[in-house]
Amino acid sequence: MLHPDIKSQHQPRAPELALAEAISLAHALPGLDVVDGQVVRLPKAHPGMLFGSGKVAELAALITDAEIALVLIDGPVSPVQQRNLERAWKVKLLDRTGLILEIFADRARTREGVLQVELAALSYQRTRLVRAWTHLERQRGGLGFVGGPGETQIEADRRAIDTQMVRLRRQLSKVVRTRELHRAARRKVPFPVVALVGYTNAGKSTLFNRLTGAEVMAKDMLFATLDPTMRAVTLPTGKQVILSDTVGFISDLPTQLVAAFRATLEEVLEADLIVHVRDIAHPEAEEQARDVQSILSDLGVDETRPQIELWNKADLLGAAQQAGLSARVAESDALFLGSAVTGQGLQALFDAITARLDDARHSEEVVLPHDAGRARAWLFEQGVVVDEAPEEAVSRLQVTWTDRQKRSFRALIDPSDTDPQPD
Repeated sequence: MLHPDIKSQHQPRAPELALAEAISLAHALPGLDVVDGQVVRLPKAHPGMLFGSGKVAELAALITDAEIALVLIDGPVSPVQQRNLERAWKVKLLDRTGLILEIFADRARTREGVLQVELAALSYQRTRLVRAWTHLERQRGGLGFVGGPGETQIEADRRAIDTQMVRLRRQLSKVVRTRELHRAARRKVPFPVVALVGYTNAGKSTLFNRLTGAEVMAKDMLFATLDPTMRAVTLPTGKQVILSDTVGFISDLPTQLVAAFRATLEEVLEADLIVHVRDIAHPEAEEQARDVQSILSDLGVDETRPQIELWNKADLLGAAQQAGLSARVAESDALFLGSAVTGQGLQALFDAITARLDDARHSEEVVLPHDAGRARAWLFEQGVVVDEAPEEAVSRLQVTWTDRQKRSFRALIDPSDTDPQPD
């Protein structure tokens, strides 16, 4: 595993910690045995080989001596650089994007997840075909390509990939429409949606399992959860909510995956409350938090959306560290220190979730035609009707309801109205 530390490029994270995260990524892929990891410091990136000729030769000797079959580079590698390095080192090479794609391909389980990974992988492969087609002189495994040299073969490969991508997009659009129908149905249920978000391996699935009694895969491993999981759950406070466990975020997420998993992360856009789970024991906890907030912003999550933070894994801290963080948490009603493993500090979190989801109620008039019996019955089932005044053609109902109930009512009478925001 090589992490290029390029002086001419601004890198906010410490290279040694970035390398450690990259090695953890490699461990998340079954069958990979990481022999060595190095930070390679460079004044600038070489356009043809990424590394200078001397460093390429030095690494070639190391690769040969250690009988290494795969080189992972923690960073972007252009198709030309990949082709040249593979020729020089006589091994297969994966950059950060390729490695994450391999992990996602191994972990995706739902129909949508599998389709999204395939689409992202094809988008990545197509770039390699177009810009570095001479690598077809030999075969490559994994996410690589098979074929012979020549423009005719390249054009055939491009057409095959384009055809496959069109097919996948059609299939994915059907799955997305199905998920939208499910979301529309949930809007009619008077339960708020709570989305757990956070950096990968922050402990979201452990918290999800503790709350729901589910058995979502929860391991000390990057990207243990890829497919969204939702459960109806009654909090210890008695509040009923729908809890959503989402894919973990990571810095420098491949652009192909940001686009491909947008539909999966739309659950976050629908959430009434976002719980940001942070690994507070990680040495780069602040940098990870900034990455999460950046991705949320890219997804279009409004800054006004209610959000609280759980500073998780407090059980891994010393007493002095816990005391210092407890003092900071005490100054805010949106910060909580605890542990999803031991249960420490979670009662305060549950109380806060309940308090934030007890929406304020407001009164207004609803006018319904007499044939809207289903909508009228729903209002009475919700217990929001204060008074009703029947007229010749319509009924005027005075209601007192929450914004959530209003949105659910609008979705009931007009399924095409999917605006999650209150008027």
